[in-house]
Amino acid sequence: MLYYLFEYLDRVLDIPGAGVFRFISFRAALAIIISLFITLILGKPILRLLLKKQVGETIRDLGLEGQAQKQGTPTMGGLIILAAILIPTVLLAKLDNIYILLMIISTVWLGLIGFLDDYIKVFKKDKKGLAGRSKIIGQVGLGLIVGSVLYFHDDVVIRDNAIATGGPSITMNAEAESRVQELQGDAIKTADVKSTATTIPFMKNNEFDYRMISEWLGDNTGKYVWIIFILAVILIVTAVSNGANITDGIDGLATGTSAIIGVTLAVFAYVSGNTIFSDYLNIMYIPNTGELMVFMSAFVGACVGFLWFNAYPAQVFMGDTGSLALGGIIAVFAIAIRKELLIPVLCGIFLIENLSVMMQVSYFKYTKKKYGEGRRIFRMSPLHHHYQKLGYHESKIVTRFWIVGIMLAVLSIVTLKLR
Repeated sequence: MLYYLFEYLDRVLDIPGAGVFRFISFRAALAIIISLFITLILGKPILRLLLKKQVGETIRDLGLEGQAQKQGTPTMGGLIILAAILIPTVLLAKLDNIYILLMIISTVWLGLIGFLDDYIKVFKKDKKGLAGRSKIIGQVGLGLIVGSVLYFHDDVVIRDNAIATGGPSITMNAEAESRVQELQGDAIKTADVKSTATTIPFMKNNEFDYRMISEWLGDNTGKYVWIIFILAVILIVTAVSNGANITDGIDGLATGTSAIIGVTLAVFAYVSGNTIFSDYLNIMYIPNTGELMVFMSAFVGACVGFLWFNAYPAQVFMGDTGSLALGGIIAVFAIAIRKELLIPVLCGIFLIENLSVMMQVSYFKYTKKKYGEGRRIFRMSPLHHHYQKLGYHESKIVTRFWIVGIMLAVLSIVTLKLR
């Protein structure tokens, strides 16, 4: 909203300084500041309200050190995070940008699913919360919406710089190829086209097209590629959202890890949406994605601000209201800027936490069936609980996981040039 106000002041009234809102970098910096203020200002009143309403976390006895002190700690603090993301975005971003609208929908959608889960746990006194099937349905529903918009919406395009230069071109659908054929002459060097191309890290020609998966269909490839693309989006959204949810097991772990990932994604969004940087780095230019830096700046500010209350010893937990939303936002954002294949590296903490649970459960079931008693790979899963069982303090575990997260983030950024 402020963007449109200051654009009017600059364009119509010619007020000095109003034009600064045209710069994404300025609005991104402002988004961080506003989101930090929102978390710090709203944090205490919401914390007092949660305490008054006795919205406390019920902790299962897992035999972990310091666990008893956490009993009754307010949960649903994810409401603070959601407010700190959405308010700066609405104030500072271009609300007619399809990517911004998609991120707002994703934030609200998963925030509501997480809120329902926490509400059932706290107020209905049902420790299981929202049924697992219902969560999955909600995540699949969001994946369906995101995949459909990214595939079918006219504003979701990439720029092909090889049309008139004779260089390798991205794989395009029939409509895009027809458009390219209409562009004649050396003066035309680029065209914005619909494509299902995405980025493969560490590869020289680092582009992969979902159409390649369906090439065995021959002439029908173009007809069914949308199904493959949407299924991939659903899988990624569900996996990363659940990964963040599982990681949210000790104070500050999911929040800090998400902030690190958010900074990296903001860098990717900025360079992918900037013609100069994308040309210099020889990466895919995606028109209008630079605006996503404003959203992700608010996201990072919200995570960092929430750490004020969530760092050890936590005064409030984000609950599923926050964790499901954080993971889903990261997934949708990565897909929008076509960096979803980088998620196993960038979100390595989420991945290993997820894998540790899957490995533990699978191995336990296998050994129970084969030997009559279940055996375990880890002392406890997810992985952070394994280290707690080994006697490591929460703060040390979180700090070391953050260090690993920073290393993975640096490695992800390096992929811009390391091919």
